[in-house]
Amino acid sequence: MKSSYYKLICVIVLCSMSLSCKKYLDVTPDNVGTLEYAFRNRNEAENYLFSCYATMTQMNNVVNDPGFATSSEIVYPNTLNDHYFNEVGFNMIRGLQTTANPSINYWDGTNGGSNLFQAIRRCNIMLENIDKPIDLSASEKKRWIAEVKFLKAYYHYYMIRMYGPIILIKTNNPVNASTADVKRSRSSVDESFAYVVSLLDEAIPDLPPVIESQATEFGRITKFIAMSVKAEVLTTAASPLFNGNPDYANFKDNTGKLLFSSSADANKWKLAADACKAAITECEAQGLHLYTTPPTVSVGNVSDKLKKVLTLQAMITDKWEQNPELIWALNYGFGYQGFTIPRMTDKSESLASTYPSTFAVPIATAELYYTSNGVPINEDKTFDYTNRYTPQTGDDANGSYIKSGYQTAKGHFNRELRFYASIGFDGGIWFGNGKLDESSAYYVQARGPYALAGPKSLSATNITGMWPKKLANYLSVYDEVFTAVDFHMPRMRLAGLYLLYAEALNESQGPVAEVFTYIDKVRARAGLGGVQASWGSYSKTPDKPNTKDGLREIIHRERRIELCFEGQAGWDLRRWKELQDVLSRPIQGWNVNEGDAANYYRPQTVIIPVFGIKDYLWPIQTSDIVVDNNLNQNPYW
Repeated sequence: MKSSYYKLICVIVLCSMSLSCKKYLDVTPDNVGTLEYAFRNRNEAENYLFSCYATMTQMNNVVNDPGFATSSEIVYPNTLNDHYFNEVGFNMIRGLQTTANPSINYWDGTNGGSNLFQAIRRCNIMLENIDKPIDLSASEKKRWIAEVKFLKAYYHYYMIRMYGPIILIKTNNPVNASTADVKRSRSSVDESFAYVVSLLDEAIPDLPPVIESQATEFGRITKFIAMSVKAEVLTTAASPLFNGNPDYANFKDNTGKLLFSSSADANKWKLAADACKAAITECEAQGLHLYTTPPTVSVGNVSDKLKKVLTLQAMITDKWEQNPELIWALNYGFGYQGFTIPRMTDKSESLASTYPSTFAVPIATAELYYTSNGVPINEDKTFDYTNRYTPQTGDDANGSYIKSGYQTAKGHFNRELRFYASIGFDGGIWFGNGKLDESSAYYVQARGPYALAGPKSLSATNITGMWPKKLANYLSVYDEVFTAVDFHMPRMRLAGLYLLYAEALNESQGPVAEVFTYIDKVRARAGLGGVQASWGSYSKTPDKPNTKDGLREIIHRERRIELCFEGQAGWDLRRWKELQDVLSRPIQGWNVNEGDAANYYRPQTVIIPVFGIKDYLWPIQTSDIVVDNNLNQNPYW
């Protein structure tokens, strides 16, 4: 373990023990009497710096991340009070959000959320006291200020994505502030985004280009991380949810001030495109590039086909310092591989209650992925879309992906490599789990309760019969004991930045050549042809890429495929205003209690989601509005 990581963990523990349940409305900041001690020297001040990072680390628990839990890419099996984690995030798509007790509440720090106002206040305390340590060098002080401004910006940005217009905590209230002074009003969405960007612009010049001392500082913010986040912030600000959204055209605060712009500003897309290109340039200048090399751990007999699949898996699960594509991740490991790996050995069944394999992938998520021709399965002229649920027997030609001689769904054949790298399905090859030779590789057996991966109990049943294979390290082993080889969930990687740039460029300029350049970089790594060539040769709608609207649809789908299960789709679908459409249809899986292939491959509804216009933004807890009469509730709640 790295020494700075130990420090950070210690600070997190101390913060959790000492921070009271007071909210941002408090007149007196926490720990006033200890501030002199906290900044008496460089070492103590560094500990306080890590306390500013602490909330960021806590936010990386994916089950409390709206981008992960509310996207419906993965669904959880039941509404029981699970002893593994707080499942309120997954349950939100069931319509269980309330104003009295909001789920994953980052405004107040309840139900899985962290109190971001407290996090921002700690950042302000750091900035207010940074001059006190007499042994802090000027260069280090400049860097720390930049880091804290980045963190302050990110915490504000996270709240904007959830709540829209927010209270900007530019400075902390003085100790003697009156009750009226602490009751602050929300700024408009445009003001909120502008403040975040201004903080990032102040931070970026003083951040290090790279982390030189990886043994002690890995995970701290760099210039290319901040530039990439700025690109995402500006793209979010330009997106339909926040840019002239007619659903919020009349949303005002209690003084009559409009909190959303009444018309869309096309220039926001140009600003976003420019920021994306600048971030790409900086990332590539620091040596970042797409992950294209097979895993470094030696394996036995492995075909070139399977090596490509393993490369696509390892770009998520490889060690951060070995991954040239990873822009940003956090020290908190993924931690849920016992939910993503199916049981594949006789001995593993004894661990079903502890490692339940219950992160379930709906059919709709699996059907996002393209055919091997690089177009959607319902558009490919050569793909038998109508009969995709019909059983078909695996053969040697597909032996790197599907067990030869085993019946699986016809729709599992002739799919793109990302499908096989991302989805664990009945009959699908699962390389790893202790066997590093393709000739003896495991395959998933999921049909019926007698199958190894089939239903075992209410709490140990994968309700769709498919697993997020992408979130399992191939070196992890689920057998008589469970041994997880941990990894850091990406927060941003270069492929996502490429697609963000393609999106912003298409929105600002239409389908120009450079848009295709950056989409096709990502597709090429997945073994696919370029967008125009693929649609021209195989799609029933060959002209789709030639219009802004058609290309927008392609880019959105490409992001959903490339970044699937990475905690991005929940945010993307919200900012695009497409989540309501995704959740307007029943969520389905296979008929998991059936052992016969013909009966198993009959879609069954597992959840009827509940999502309306109001759900695009989180509600503010009713009690907060009662306390602060300058606040009003978000629309439709």
